[in-house]
Amino acid sequence: MDKGNSLKYITRTLPVLVILFLLSCTGNRDVTTKELQDEIKYLSSDSLKGRLTGSPGDSLAAEFIKNELTSYGMIPLSGDGFQRFKVTKRVLPGKGNALSINGISYTPDKDFMPLAFSSNSSLESEVIFAGYGFNINGDSLKWNDYKGIDVKGKWVMILRADPETDNTKSPFIPFSGDRDKALLAKDMGAAGVLMVSGPAFDPQDAFESLNSADFSVDIPVLRIKKEVADIILSKSKTTIATLEKKLNETRKPNVFSTKVTVNGKTEIVRESANTRNVVMILPGEDELLKNEYIIIGAHFDHLGMGGPGSSSRAVDTIAVHHGADDNASGVAMMLELAEKFARTKGSHKRSIICIAFTGEEEGLLGSKQFTDNSGIDLSKVNAMINLDMVGRLNETNNLQISGVGTATGLKDLIYSKSDTTVIKLTLSDEGYGPSDHSSFYGKNIPVLFYFTGAHLDYHTPSDTYDKINYNGMVKISDLIFSVAKELSSSTARLQFKESGPKVETVRYGRRKGVTLGIMPDFAGNIKNGLRADFVTPGKPAALGGMKKADIITAINGKPVNNIQDYMFRMGQLKHGQTISVEVLRNDKKEVLLIQL
Repeated sequence: MDKGNSLKYITRTLPVLVILFLLSCTGNRDVTTKELQDEIKYLSSDSLKGRLTGSPGDSLAAEFIKNELTSYGMIPLSGDGFQRFKVTKRVLPGKGNALSINGISYTPDKDFMPLAFSSNSSLESEVIFAGYGFNINGDSLKWNDYKGIDVKGKWVMILRADPETDNTKSPFIPFSGDRDKALLAKDMGAAGVLMVSGPAFDPQDAFESLNSADFSVDIPVLRIKKEVADIILSKSKTTIATLEKKLNETRKPNVFSTKVTVNGKTEIVRESANTRNVVMILPGEDELLKNEYIIIGAHFDHLGMGGPGSSSRAVDTIAVHHGADDNASGVAMMLELAEKFARTKGSHKRSIICIAFTGEEEGLLGSKQFTDNSGIDLSKVNAMINLDMVGRLNETNNLQISGVGTATGLKDLIYSKSDTTVIKLTLSDEGYGPSDHSSFYGKNIPVLFYFTGAHLDYHTPSDTYDKINYNGMVKISDLIFSVAKELSSSTARLQFKESGPKVETVRYGRRKGVTLGIMPDFAGNIKNGLRADFVTPGKPAALGGMKKADIITAINGKPVNNIQDYMFRMGQLKHGQTISVEVLRNDKKEVLLIQL
């Protein structure tokens, strides 16, 4: 650069440098209750309508967070500081759905509708009634609705649920899911499935909204009304009510051909929404160590207005789910820590990356998006600190910290920087848990997860800003700052350690307890397979030769296209069984023999 250009450069950048210098020397360096309250009050306000991922409130929260971080002197890690991606928000029936029986057409949404895991396809064939659609071969429970009948290429009509719908501990529960039954029918050769609710299970026979988390089973699946099912059964001189009653009383399969042909077509429309993480960086003060990182993260999304499928605990309430503790509290604490680092000279030799994640409530979508597409060398991350629900320090003054076993010496560091007469600590070595730090732990990054505990307001509209313990948050912030300062300034790097199982904690109902011992990519980043984001040493998958990043494509010859397929396949297996698992490794197919 010549002298003329150098002068112009200095003239242009001098105001920015002066502002950054002033920011580092002035302003309140302490975390205050007023600032925390102002931030939580806004993020949990009615105007943001619960910050549902992909909603306008989600976008407003992201803008607010970025503006706050910018005001402290932080700059975008890349681009404009937003990491954009798409999420599936709604699954709707398309206009092409059709059903006819004996040449008579029926009405979509009134007589039938496709289920979310249906393919977009059509089928005209005979209908086989296959009871509850079970194929159970357990030690104490046996039931096979496919024995002695050929369903290949045909529609299979299946009763939903199971014979013990009032028994919350029923042994049928692991086999009673609609999608699991449809996938089993496909495995048995069926080309399409007709699902129907018996009157004992669902007297109202109402259609449910479609679940956007359901992956396709690659055959048409229609939910039909009892009246439509009875028309299909008319030649057999029986009804759904009669069949359900008989099955529930005898506990024996009852399968037969209806000798009726059904012509059906299914169309599912998946609507996506744009969303974004906020990713900002405060450059390190050391010329060498600034190329390494400490990440402080918190998710800002919540449940929106609640309702079916939202994981709200107030199942019958449609209202703003404010999410003050979950997780406006974590975001506010991250913001205040960022400001303190920016205004405390000598506090961070390493660069501090602050990430506000979206999509945590829908399956760690934002943190998975970042760890898969970070734009940095993740091996340069010394530690990730995750703040999720840190606003309810109660009278016991107990703070839970997980992940202290994920690096040598991390537990000792926590104790050395903590005044346990002020805050009592409950420590857990394990690095995996139901929050965003898990995505980093799966990438061999030491993690610390701070949490003040669950409460009755969790995932309800009553999680409001006035119930936050702001003085407690200040105490926790001081503790975290001292720990993060040491992690960002010590010349010694943390040495990652595997600590505890790395298996999913997603909500897929009760299963039979068989596991491979992997952390799957449950965000669905891989199509036509399921990636193992981590393989736990000493567990069946590791002992059978599976490696991190292997993509599971089949179990015992049955295809695995996504996590729901995987969970279904695993639900059919037993302890001690030896299975074959097909994986793609570096684009090459491998077959592993694994003993469970």
